[in-house]
Amino acid sequence: MKDLAIRLAVGVAVVVVVVIAASWVATGDISDAAPHVIGRPPLDLEASNITFASGSGSLIHGWLSHGSPGGGVVLLLHSARNDRREMLSRAEFLRHRGFSVLLFDFQAHGESRGLEVTFGDRESHDVAAAIEYLHHQLPNEKVGVIGVSMGAASFVLAQGRPRVEAAVLESMYATLDEAVANRLRPYLGPLGPPFAALVLPQLQPRLGIEPGRVRPMDWMARIDAPVLIINGSADNYTPLAEARGLFAAALSPREFWAVEGAGHVDLHAFAPAEYERRVGDFLEHYLKVNSQQ
Repeated sequence: MKDLAIRLAVGVAVVVVVVIAASWVATGDISDAAPHVIGRPPLDLEASNITFASGSGSLIHGWLSHGSPGGGVVLLLHSARNDRREMLSRAEFLRHRGFSVLLFDFQAHGESRGLEVTFGDRESHDVAAAIEYLHHQLPNEKVGVIGVSMGAASFVLAQGRPRVEAAVLESMYATLDEAVANRLRPYLGPLGPPFAALVLPQLQPRLGIEPGRVRPMDWMARIDAPVLIINGSADNYTPLAEARGLFAAALSPREFWAVEGAGHVDLHAFAPAEYERRVGDFLEHYLKVNSQQ
């Protein structure tokens, strides 16, 4: 019996070590920098290369395309481990409606340097700097935002950011804890949440952030701008119930659109005509000069 107890204890210890090691590797895989060579903007975007300094410590690289005077300007915020090119199709339809657009790479993404992806924490400084840049470069234009997943969270978490007139938040997680658990569940089933509980405590020593800080849900009431929340009805990474909770936490005026049948995908590509109508009309109402008169 004593030998059996010893073998069981050793076996448990080995499993614990393996699980902790696996969680450490998993944390690194999702938080490693995601650099890409971007190159020149597409000719039909008629954009110029721009740079600005961010409080994240990174020099941010992006594209600025001018639209019609008084048409408003929209800041486009990509998701984790992507870059500004993810937002190109949105930029194109917005330009056709007369908006100016700014697309950029978050710190540790694309051509903007950085050591790690921080899921909205450090990236929130990039958002604040981008809005300030737009207020300086286009002082007569109202500013709106479209953020996808981490991009949306980065906007919501940006403390002390300059004012915007409208925000579109797509597929945004309510808390980092829930985001990690939801992403592990398809692979690990019921073991997903316990495994997430091992991953999350490693974020502070590895990335220098507190997991409790990355909670967009806690900041929804401080957005101080009209909000349109969009989520796929079949999104397993950001379940519809979480998205509705975010909507309930936001102040009016607010709107909600559940994209029927969509998972955690590019919602513009999934339903382009309806997306362009809803999002375009929402932004036009709040950003275009005289649109509310």
